[in-house]
Amino acid sequence: MRAAHQVLERPVVFEDPIALQIIGAEIAGQIALDSDLYRTPWRVSLRAFLVARSRYAEEELARAFEHGTRQYVVLGAGMDTFAYRNPHGAQLRVFEVDHPRTQAGKRTRLQAQGIALPPWLVFVPVDFEKDSLAERLRAAGFDAAAPAFLSWLGVSMYLTRDAVMQTLRFVALGCARGSQIVFDYSVPDDALGESERAARARLGGRVAGIGEPFLSHFDPASLARELVALGFSATSDFGAQEANERYFTNRTDGFSVRGSTRIMTARV
Repeated sequence: MRAAHQVLERPVVFEDPIALQIIGAEIAGQIALDSDLYRTPWRVSLRAFLVARSRYAEEELARAFEHGTRQYVVLGAGMDTFAYRNPHGAQLRVFEVDHPRTQAGKRTRLQAQGIALPPWLVFVPVDFEKDSLAERLRAAGFDAAAPAFLSWLGVSMYLTRDAVMQTLRFVALGCARGSQIVFDYSVPDDALGESERAARARLGGRVAGIGEPFLSHFDPASLARELVALGFSATSDFGAQEANERYFTNRTDGFSVRGSTRIMTARV
């Protein structure tokens, strides 16, 4: 979706040239040939949210870097490309955390596409349902005494509630003061309108079909209270309205966020 955005929308909301490189020339070319497939309403809206959340997370990271943060932990990294276009270079150490199988697949693709592994990148294989994130990060060289910025995008809805809260508890209690996490989450069905529930059901069927069903949803106000109870000092919430006002104003192509998924920022 991030690669398709580089091809299909102008101006781009989120510049990610590595996204095109990592998927390979054949798939990148197919996006242009099958552009109508990527212009269906639900794909356009989903793509808008995906690029908005990446831009939002990296803007928050840039602010944290300005205030002295020198560790970036990408939880559930998937095909995230920040480490390979890191504007801060060796000043910012990047830890990519993901399931061992997913991470191995990404490393194979990086090698196949000739994308070099930068010296500031550390791979950290973790199964969020079974492994201790704190132990795996510590073994990889993470400094728990220094502030860190963490992003956790496109993951929480696929984990059990206990696994989500365990990870957030690690950040609140195991990371230094000044650390923060940005993560997206989905709201409960009863908070959605009829059309949104129908759209979620369609998407839920697709992801369940590939073995990744939706497992967790959170009410925004309740989630904010839970985060404070865990030990976070402050939270802020970011949704479709805020994203459209910040990133999609004055567009004439209809490219905007219409979904109900939200982004939470929590500070230690």
